[in-house]
Amino acid sequence: VQLQASGGGLVQAGGSLRLSCAASGRTINNYGMGWFRQAPGKEREFVAAVSRSGGSTQYADSVKGRFTISRDNAKNTVYLQMNSLKPEDTAVYYCAADRGVRPGGVVIVGSGEYDYWGQGTQVTVSS
Repeated sequence: VQLQASGGGLVQAGGSLRLSCAASGRTINNYGMGWFRQAPGKEREFVAAVSRSGGSTQYADSVKGRFTISRDNAKNTVYLQMNSLKPEDTAVYYCAADRGVRPGGVVIVGSGEYDYWGQGTQVTVSS
């Protein structure tokens, strides 16, 4: 499966962006999906994930209450709505897909569990 992330850009602090991750080559209906980010000089970190059923989500503490992950299996796309953005949210954001056979409500937060990665989209938040 190929993943294409888009929607990044430059926004002022307090603003919003919606990232999209469009999958091709295979349906992602049975894949857990996640978003990660990597800031300059830092390691890649978990941001949010959604179970393959869509019924369960999990967020990093740093984005909880501000970001929302969702999926539209009919469009083979996963979204990350980011509100109340802060300068510390500045990073390259990556979407990822987990093809593991897991119960529908399981959410995967470890980057090592993901099998496919998109190319990343830059998000820059100015103060």
